[in-house]
Amino acid sequence: MIVTGGNPDALAAPIGQFRHYTVVPDDHRLVYLSGQVGQDRAGVLAPGGCGAQTAQVFRNLELLLDELGATPAHIVKLFTIVAGEGSFREFAGVRTEVFGRWYPDGAYPAHSAFVAAELAAPELLVEIEAVVAVPR
Repeated sequence: MIVTGGNPDALAAPIGQFRHYTVVPDDHRLVYLSGQVGQDRAGVLAPGGCGAQTAQVFRNLELLLDELGATPAHIVKLFTIVAGEGSFREFAGVRTEVFGRWYPDGAYPAHSAFVAAELAAPELLVEIEAVVAVPR
């Protein structure tokens, strides 16, 4: 595990796949990834609703991590916005699948998520940004 953190006994256990806090090692630099949406390199939106867009967003995040020489273990914080209440369950299902690969030991990063009426364009259903602790 690259980034450490925890869930103190003073707080309720997290509701979902996240930690209450993460700690960045001194020999890392923080990189802030802008919100990623479900478009591929050509700008084509993944067909099939929120689940398909979420899968594309996680692929986009993996590409950015590769570019930085980082892995999902270097993610300190995720922030997710899902458009429309019904879409959150689709997002969560894909996140659970991806997190099973990314964090098989359950060492999740901090993560906040909320449901909004809509994103920057009506066809966008999910957006995820990240903070990554990249080794120097």
